Amino acid sequence: MHYKKVFIAVTAIFLLLSCSSGASNKTESSLLWKISGNGLQKPSYIFGTHHLVPISFLDSIPGIEAAFEETEQTVGELDMSDMSEMQMKIMGEGMLPPDIAYATLLSPEDTAVLDSMLRAVVGVGLDQLGQLKPAMLSNLISISLYQRYYPSVASAQNIDYYFQEEALKRSRPVVGLETAEDQIYVLLNSQSLERQAEMLTCMIKHPELLKEQMDEMQAAYHAQDIEVLRQLYEKEIPDDPCPSTEEEKNVLNGDRNRKWLDQLPSIMEDKSSFIAVGCLHLPGDDGLIEGLRELGYNVEAVK
Repeated sequence: MHYKKVFIAVTAIFLLLSCSSGASNKTESSLLWKISGNGLQKPSYIFGTHHLVPISFLDSIPGIEAAFEETEQTVGELDMSDMSEMQMKIMGEGMLPPDIAYATLLSPEDTAVLDSMLRAVVGVGLDQLGQLKPAMLSNLISISLYQRYYPSVASAQNIDYYFQEEALKRSRPVVGLETAEDQIYVLLNSQSLERQAEMLTCMIKHPELLKEQMDEMQAAYHAQDIEVLRQLYEKEIPDDPCPSTEEEKNVLNGDRNRKWLDQLPSIMEDKSSFIAVGCLHLPGDDGLIEGLRELGYNVEAVK
């Protein structure tokens, strides 16, 4: 099978990783924050993105155009200047080992459910997609369902890419906080294949939960309320059939935030920066807002 379409779609889901966070500290509702003090000669700004929301949404963010124009460089989770290279790396890491098949990962009944779901949502079954890791299939199903539920925004330009493209048009540097290898590890290699298969099976058996989460996230993000988004992530679902472990949540968010907080001071000292990262990296005790404040910066909502 020619996998190009699959891997382009899955690349988009990398940039959705970061709208999932944690922690419990109350954060004022805003998506755009000004960072000043602690020796900075000029302020920087941090904006919480939703990686599958169209750029037209930016018209509703007070002060965002001025904040972007005021800064000297753009910072993102990943330097997106060569997405084709990233897709090639995903292709290399997204395949099952030659000696592993879904017949060894899933029961015959679950394999049949997965094949049926793929045919209904993606358009092809395990006969063509069975070489992909379970995490790849989970994300492929998620992005395909998102495009079905929200067709008006499914093909819209990515906000994160938009800011980097606009920076390059102005001959400004673009800085990535992570490498493609970092994000590939989080998405494809931080869990065992057995755990990936377990989570995939749970998802395909409970698609209504995925739809509910997408709807709630859409509503909260369009309300520009990162506190509500945080609460959605932390919400305890009685008898949750698909719970993530604390370690898995930490790999997805907490560890990454701490690595970014090690980098951001020198980045902002070098040049005033417009930092665009997934919205739920911002709030919470282990979020970037509180982390920057603990480092001595003034971080205030732009209204």
